[in-house]
Amino acid sequence: MHETITQIKTELSKAIIAQEEMVDALLIGLLCDGHILVEGVPGLAKTSTIKALAATMALDFKRIQFTPDLLPSDIIGAMIYDPKSNDFKIKKGPIFTHLLLADEINRSPSKVQSALLEVMQERQVTIGDSSFEIDEPFLVMATQNPLEQEGVYRLPEAQLDRFMLKVIVEHNSFDDELQIMKQIANKTSKDINSLDIMQNLTQIKEAVEKIHIDPQVEKYILNLVRATRNKNPNISYGASPRASIDLYKASKARAFLNRKDFVSPKEVAQMAYPVLRHRVGLSYHALASKITTDDLIKDMIKKTPIP
Repeated sequence: MHETITQIKTELSKAIIAQEEMVDALLIGLLCDGHILVEGVPGLAKTSTIKALAATMALDFKRIQFTPDLLPSDIIGAMIYDPKSNDFKIKKGPIFTHLLLADEINRSPSKVQSALLEVMQERQVTIGDSSFEIDEPFLVMATQNPLEQEGVYRLPEAQLDRFMLKVIVEHNSFDDELQIMKQIANKTSKDINSLDIMQNLTQIKEAVEKIHIDPQVEKYILNLVRATRNKNPNISYGASPRASIDLYKASKARAFLNRKDFVSPKEVAQMAYPVLRHRVGLSYHALASKITTDDLIKDMIKKTPIP
């Protein structure tokens, strides 16, 4: 089963250079039925990565460009009147897919964001009087521009909590960007081969669920999450119980990707950043002091006793 993951990464490397954290986050999301929020400036291969993953796994892929005038029906679909039959027909929206790229999700107001996030949570769509289940696997990768840019709408905290992981994508190193520049400009990218691995994906999910977590490591997970709720002048609110669940599942998936059959505190600490960074609210004091959520998480990891 680890060979299947290796095959996927090999195919992705034909189109994607570096960005290992984003690739691993997508794989963890698939294995844990979670969704990913990616923050970064344009041009860092966010669209290319999920598109390449869809091609590799032979999954349906759709992209929605979020804009201020986007409507909820543009995402989930609507009832359309057919004059020939004198009746209404259901037109399904782009949400009916396996991998969905919600590009620049914070460019649209909260009503549109809520329509997408409801589907993410419920795994079903209601159009008119009819309800439709979303086919599995179903993963949403939402991209977000840094909030200091103009023309963006901050995602409400309760909606952010629906995302399992938040990944911050930085610019590539000099050597990686040189390779990207030459590969794209000279059109030397290799074609991605589709792998027939959907049956293997089910088996991998079962293997991830069976990975052992010692009771002391379980308590370590909970202690880390609960540390975000302690009184702290830099924190306005802490992580919800959903964070404990997601950190538990993500740590198992991370251990699997590390080719281990048990979860160690190392995997927990590694996944604490993407699981918690969007679930911890910074106080005005922290913002004024230019303290980031990653700084707070790093401090909590240092102070939480390791089993």
